[in-house]
Amino acid sequence: MADFFGTIIFSVVMGFSIYLSLPIVLRKKTSERITRLLNSVAIGILVFLMCDIFSDVASSLYSGGSLAGYGANLFLSAVFAAALFVGFFMLYYFENRNKSGIGPSPMRMSLMIAIGIGLQNLTEGLVFGSLSVSLGLLSGAALVVLIGFILQNMTEGFPIAAPFLNHDQKRLGTMLLLFLVGGLPTVIGGAVGYYYSSTTFNILFDGLAIGAILYVILPMIKHQIRDIDNMKQRLVYAGIFLGFIVGFLVNLI
Repeated sequence: MADFFGTIIFSVVMGFSIYLSLPIVLRKKTSERITRLLNSVAIGILVFLMCDIFSDVASSLYSGGSLAGYGANLFLSAVFAAALFVGFFMLYYFENRNKSGIGPSPMRMSLMIAIGIGLQNLTEGLVFGSLSVSLGLLSGAALVVLIGFILQNMTEGFPIAAPFLNHDQKRLGTMLLLFLVGGLPTVIGGAVGYYYSSTTFNILFDGLAIGAILYVILPMIKHQIRDIDNMKQRLVYAGIFLGFIVGFLVNLI
């Protein structure tokens, strides 16, 4: 049981490293141009996160194939497609319960982002939990995964907080709750992954995460490019590219 409790402790460190971004996101006021840039960086991070998740999925979908060793595994592909559909339209339903026609509020948008990131972090916890059993909690591979997930989670707080930039609704209690939605699933995944590991299980939650993240990216982009001049457009493009590069560089470590 010592290894189980160790896995939980490390999973807590991983999941709650998302709170390390609080000093940045709780800044009281930023200029309109900086706000637009930071929101664009958040979009870039989410785009990279979505690509990073699919890279893990692809390694399972195309391992062995289904047609004489070629093509994707049909069963796992069906699981992924169904999860992708559910992840996307779950948030579609959640958002469109709001009949005002003015788009999601900052709280609703942040919650949707936190749900998408939380689903992805659940899979990270599952991976770490299974590694701690198969390779040992203090093995080189498990520690590399631990450090990598901690660094990645540090960047995930920013997309969650991005809709609140320059909004009066931003409060410490609200941010703590939203970050909990994003970070706590890592701990749950670590506990489950310690006792149970399944490729199908991982692909299911990866598909849910990609569908959810894909959905929340769309209104963020729409908001960023609405009624902007050429200068602001270049700022948005640069911010999205910068966010993607940040995610890439963090993933290299």
